[in-house]
Amino acid sequence: MKPFVINPPVFYGSLFIIGIFLAIGVFMPGEAGLLFSAVQKSILSAFGWFYLLAVAIFLLSVLVLAFGRFGQLKLGPDDSVPDFRFTSWVAMLFAAGMGIGLMFYAVGEPMTHYMAPPTAEPRSIEAMREAMTVTFFHWGIHAWAIYAVVGLSLAYFGYRYNLPLTIRSGLYPLLKNRIDGPIGHAVDIFAIVGTMFGIATSLGVGVAQINAGLNHLLGIPIGTEIQLPLIAAVTLVATLSVVSGLDKGVRILSETNLLLAILLMIFVLIVGPTGQIFRDFVQNLGMYLDTIVLRSFNIYAYKPTPWIDIWTLFYWAWWISWSPFVGMFIARISRGRTVREFVMAVLFIPAGFTFFWMTVFGNTAMFIDTGVASGALGDAVANDMSVALFRFFEYLPLPAITSTLAVVLVSIFFVTSADSGALVVDAIAAGGETTTTTGQRVFWCMMEGLVAGCLLLAGGLATLQSVTVASALPFTVVMLALVWSLFRGMREDLAQREAHQGQSVLPPAQPASGQTWQRRLGLMLTAATEQDVRRFMEKNVRPALVQMAEELTAQGRISEILTEDADAIVLRSPAEGVRDFVYGVSLTSHRVASFTTVRAGQPELRYEARTYFSSGNRGYDLMGMSRDQILADVLIQFERYLHLVNSPDMQLVHGAPEHPSGV
Repeated sequence: MKPFVINPPVFYGSLFIIGIFLAIGVFMPGEAGLLFSAVQKSILSAFGWFYLLAVAIFLLSVLVLAFGRFGQLKLGPDDSVPDFRFTSWVAMLFAAGMGIGLMFYAVGEPMTHYMAPPTAEPRSIEAMREAMTVTFFHWGIHAWAIYAVVGLSLAYFGYRYNLPLTIRSGLYPLLKNRIDGPIGHAVDIFAIVGTMFGIATSLGVGVAQINAGLNHLLGIPIGTEIQLPLIAAVTLVATLSVVSGLDKGVRILSETNLLLAILLMIFVLIVGPTGQIFRDFVQNLGMYLDTIVLRSFNIYAYKPTPWIDIWTLFYWAWWISWSPFVGMFIARISRGRTVREFVMAVLFIPAGFTFFWMTVFGNTAMFIDTGVASGALGDAVANDMSVALFRFFEYLPLPAITSTLAVVLVSIFFVTSADSGALVVDAIAAGGETTTTTGQRVFWCMMEGLVAGCLLLAGGLATLQSVTVASALPFTVVMLALVWSLFRGMREDLAQREAHQGQSVLPPAQPASGQTWQRRLGLMLTAATEQDVRRFMEKNVRPALVQMAEELTAQGRISEILTEDADAIVLRSPAEGVRDFVYGVSLTSHRVASFTTVRAGQPELRYEARTYFSSGNRGYDLMGMSRDQILADVLIQFERYLHLVNSPDMQLVHGAPEHPSGV
């Protein structure tokens, strides 16, 4: 049986903190709700301004990264290409924008703000405008800026520096090797704890809506005696999905749910006031853009109101607690994209769909409430937000079918949140390892259900929200550090690239191969096999790098050879205060040109022994070089490295090799 793959300090540290919250909920169920509520109130009273300011900083920072000169940098080596076509990548980002929250709040939030707006007269035309403006603000680009910070950090330092896909890796330019110590462990623990309680809150929202839907359709009572078995049942389905793997269960469920959700939205658009919805959507966008700056910094300091705590600050904490989960997802699908592509797509594609979704449901609900419902829909939402969607469908055709579809949608969102969250938490707890055992993925999936169930018993959805606010606070500090780290790492990478391009005194970037022109032509026209490249790397590359490492060490520059991955050999010479010198060679492949001679029986792939460096600069193929020629090439790259790190204009940050092998 394959043993668990874990990072013990992170794994056990996370369980310890989660266990404390669960123990309070289990052994003090009566007091837990009051305790967690008091903690939430204290945090928001003391640090509400901090949440609001931090999220504004996140949005401004990612926009600067996208529209400034850093936007040209790639999430991976300079010569990397995207793993997915643009349309496929956009579709996955689009899917990431959906979730339990959109089903729960699509009718409930606009209607709640319409009846009790922060500043306007309730149930007035101005209240309608404010309701949609506030809803857009809560579900708009601020939320996705939070996800973009974590996703960009994971993708940039994971694919360009070749660090593990864990939160601590994003702090590498600031902490260097200390990310493998207590500070790094604490960062990953904060990420796991925040993610667990953020997902637990989503599960609580989902099970409340499922229960309300079953009550509406079948008369099943509403209460924890129904909700706990629902959590257990859906967690079991999520576990089966996790066991089937990301490419099967999670993908199929996500695609199915996305299609069903779009069909439901189109149905409401068609049977509702279609023309008015489109007019409302245009004006909603205008009002959102008109008020975005003020709302970004409006803490209601001169006229305090509990509304800001209940809504905006809770949302910011919820998005922050979800950011490792969503950030990991968008990072894993974004290798090879530029920073500009990443930020623009992540900020505006899912948010754009969400805006239209909220307009279709929210404005239609207010249209119904002021018309045929005569205020009855608003009263129902005020009494219980979880029934909002189902009461809404009563005023549209085919209510039984649409309500049943809504229950199915929420159930599948429940499953996809649980199984995807379990995979992300498991990867962080395993130190960035994504090929862990089935048992530990199942463990984290069951833990999510346990957390949601225990906190539901301890005080319901309000308790889940309180714990989310508390758990997000330390991770907010981590995210601000991630922003600083991104700017620092990108600034130095860009400076190094510009130095490569602009300083003619540097040695040439191409290899000093010394091959005859006939030999080089032969290599171009004949596709090397995988076995050819492996033999070359063992016969020529490894001995040359070992010899260079020994000589560097003998001359006082301690160096090492890393071969943790069978497809890569790396010469690394650590340095203090600057980026390490890295000369790596990896086995890579790509399709051959149509005119290349392909050996009979071999796939139409060209395999190469390709170089890579700590800066993410373009590598090249070494096939055909002798040991001496490889040694000469290492010397050229080392000379370039010394020139750059000794330049007064260069303050390079220590970085790890960017190769995707994991060494």
